[in-house]
Amino acid sequence: QVQLEDSGGGLVQAGGSLRLSCAANGRTPSIYRMGWIRQSPWKERELLAAISWSGTSTYYADSVKGRFTISRDNTKNTVYLQMNSLKPEDTAVYYCAAAYSGSLLTSDYWGQGTQVTVSS
Repeated sequence: QVQLEDSGGGLVQAGGSLRLSCAANGRTPSIYRMGWIRQSPWKERELLAAISWSGTSTYYADSVKGRFTISRDNTKNTVYLQMNSLKPEDTAVYYCAAAYSGSLLTSDYWGQGTQVTVSS
Protein backbone atom coordinates (compact mmCIF):
# COMPACT_ATOMS: atom_id res chain seq x y z
CA GLN A 1 0.00 0.00 0.00
CA VAL A 2 0.96 3.62 -0.40
CA GLN A 3 -0.12 6.51 1.80
CA LEU A 4 -0.59 9.98 0.32
CA GLU A 5 -0.62 13.36 2.05
CA ASP A 6 -1.55 16.33 -0.08
CA SER A 7 -1.09 19.97 0.86
CA GLY A 8 -0.65 23.47 -0.50
CA GLY A 9 -4.21 24.59 -1.07
CA GLY A 10 -5.52 27.96 -0.01
CA LEU A 11 -7.30 31.12 -1.04
CA VAL A 12 -5.96 33.01 -4.03
CA GLN A 13 -7.23 35.73 -6.32
CA ALA A 14 -8.06 35.04 -9.93
CA GLY A 15 -4.90 35.06 -12.01
CA GLY A 16 -2.79 33.91 -9.09
CA SER A 17 -0.78 30.75 -8.56
CA LEU A 18 -0.56 27.90 -6.10
CA ARG A 19 1.62 24.82 -5.87
CA LEU A 20 0.17 21.63 -4.46
CA SER A 21 2.37 18.89 -3.04
CA CYS A 22 1.69 15.23 -2.46
CA ALA A 23 4.03 13.25 -0.26
CA ALA A 24 3.88 9.49 -0.71
CA ASN A 25 5.17 6.78 1.55
CA GLY A 26 4.69 3.10 1.94
CA ARG A 27 5.21 0.42 -0.64
CA THR A 28 7.71 1.67 -3.25
CA PRO A 29 5.79 4.86 -4.06
CA SER A 30 8.14 5.78 -6.89
CA ILE A 31 6.76 3.03 -9.12
CA TYR A 32 3.23 4.35 -9.03
CA ARG A 33 1.60 6.48 -11.68
CA MET A 34 0.28 9.54 -9.91
CA GLY A 35 -2.08 12.35 -10.62
CA TRP A 36 -4.33 15.09 -9.35
CA ILE A 37 -8.11 14.96 -9.24
CA ARG A 38 -10.50 17.68 -8.22
CA GLN A 39 -14.04 17.57 -7.00
CA SER A 40 -16.62 20.27 -6.32
CA PRO A 41 -20.36 20.15 -5.55
CA TRP A 42 -21.27 21.58 -8.96
CA LYS A 43 -18.96 19.56 -11.21
CA GLU A 44 -18.17 15.93 -11.84
CA ARG A 45 -14.97 14.51 -10.44
CA GLU A 46 -12.21 15.41 -12.90
CA LEU A 47 -8.77 13.97 -13.50
CA LEU A 48 -6.66 17.06 -14.11
CA ALA A 49 -3.18 15.73 -14.64
CA ALA A 50 -1.21 12.51 -14.39
CA ILE A 51 2.43 11.54 -14.57
CA SER A 52 4.15 8.23 -15.17
CA TRP A 53 6.48 6.75 -12.60
CA SER A 54 9.50 7.87 -14.64
CA GLY A 55 8.09 11.35 -15.13
CA THR A 56 8.50 11.14 -18.90
CA SER A 57 4.81 10.80 -19.73
CA THR A 58 2.16 13.29 -18.66
CA TYR A 59 -1.53 13.87 -19.23
CA TYR A 60 -3.55 17.07 -18.82
CA ALA A 61 -7.25 17.70 -19.03
CA ASP A 62 -8.23 20.34 -21.56
CA SER A 63 -9.54 22.53 -18.77
CA VAL A 64 -6.06 22.99 -17.28
CA LYS A 65 -3.74 22.47 -20.25
CA GLY A 66 -1.26 25.31 -20.51
CA ARG A 67 -2.00 26.53 -16.97
CA PHE A 68 -1.13 23.58 -14.73
CA THR A 69 2.08 21.55 -14.65
CA ILE A 70 2.54 18.22 -12.94
CA SER A 71 5.97 17.00 -11.87
CA ARG A 72 7.46 14.48 -9.51
CA ASP A 73 10.64 14.04 -7.52
CA ASN A 74 11.11 10.36 -6.82
CA THR A 75 14.05 11.07 -4.51
CA LYS A 76 11.54 12.80 -2.23
CA ASN A 77 8.55 10.61 -3.16
CA THR A 78 6.65 13.80 -3.89
CA VAL A 79 4.40 14.91 -6.73
CA TYR A 80 3.64 18.55 -7.42
CA LEU A 81 0.95 20.45 -9.25
CA GLN A 82 1.93 23.98 -10.21
CA MET A 83 -1.24 25.94 -10.92
CA ASN A 84 -0.98 29.27 -12.72
CA SER A 85 -3.57 31.69 -14.07
CA LEU A 86 -6.13 30.36 -11.66
CA LYS A 87 -9.80 31.00 -12.35
CA PRO A 88 -12.81 31.01 -10.01
CA GLU A 89 -14.01 27.82 -11.70
CA ASP A 90 -10.86 26.09 -10.45
CA THR A 91 -12.31 26.25 -6.94
CA ALA A 92 -12.58 22.69 -5.63
CA VAL A 93 -11.06 20.14 -3.32
CA TYR A 94 -7.94 18.75 -4.93
CA TYR A 95 -6.78 15.19 -4.28
CA CYS A 96 -3.64 13.41 -5.31
CA ALA A 97 -4.01 9.80 -6.32
CA ALA A 98 -1.70 6.91 -7.08
CA ALA A 99 -2.19 3.75 -9.05
CA TYR A 100 0.09 0.89 -9.95
CA SER A 101 -2.38 -0.08 -12.66
CA GLY A 102 -5.85 0.94 -13.76
CA SER A 103 -7.53 4.30 -13.49
CA LEU A 104 -6.45 6.94 -11.02
CA LEU A 105 -10.10 7.97 -10.66
CA THR A 106 -11.00 4.59 -9.21
CA SER A 107 -7.76 3.94 -7.35
CA ASP A 108 -7.84 2.98 -3.69
CA TYR A 109 -5.00 5.40 -2.98
CA TRP A 110 -6.04 9.01 -2.57
CA GLY A 111 -4.82 11.80 -0.33
CA GLN A 112 -7.10 13.49 2.14
CA GLY A 113 -7.67 16.48 -0.13
CA THR A 114 -6.71 20.13 0.00
CA GLN A 115 -9.12 23.01 -0.63
CA VAL A 116 -8.37 25.50 -3.37
CA THR A 117 -10.52 28.63 -3.48
CA VAL A 118 -10.09 31.20 -6.23
CA SER A 119 -11.82 34.53 -5.69
CA SER A 120 -12.88 36.77 -8.56
